[in-house]
Amino acid sequence: MKTLHAMARISAVLAGAVLVAITGLTVVSIAGRTFFETAIVGDFELASFAAGAAVALFMPYAQARRAHIIVDFFTTKTSPKTRYRLDRFGEFTLGLVMLMLTWRITLGGLNAFASGAGSIMLGFPEWIVYALMAPAMALSAVIGLAQAALGWHEPTQAGTDEAESAGGGPMA
Repeated sequence: MKTLHAMARISAVLAGAVLVAITGLTVVSIAGRTFFETAIVGDFELASFAAGAAVALFMPYAQARRAHIIVDFFTTKTSPKTRYRLDRFGEFTLGLVMLMLTWRITLGGLNAFASGAGSIMLGFPEWIVYALMAPAMALSAVIGLAQAALGWHEPTQAGTDEAESAGGGPMA
């Protein structure tokens, strides 16, 4: 499980690097527009493609840390064991959804590659964005399914896990 978490961290670092690149691109483009009356052609295309890739690249880390939004209004009065089981079911469901997204993103990328699809202004190949997104979604799926199967969660500051203290078993 440590390997999956390390891979999720690497994915998040890559996502952060993409966001830094978007920021740099935007600053240069705005400065060019402001001071030199010229901008980077297609800057919005590159920023939107990169933002989509960054979102996908952050997904494995969010799943590894169990940082997705959880609506627990209906489960707050249930037993810790029931909440633990519901969490594992949610992780399983998320893993399946991520598998489906991986499949569809992969097919979309192959189609974009085969058709030579590109952005309007620059002709930037769309398949590159799909190629960045698919592995991140697959990693999210593997992490979600591993969490569902093994009850693996990120430890808290104290070194224990909420599920472990609820009788759900140790994190491995």
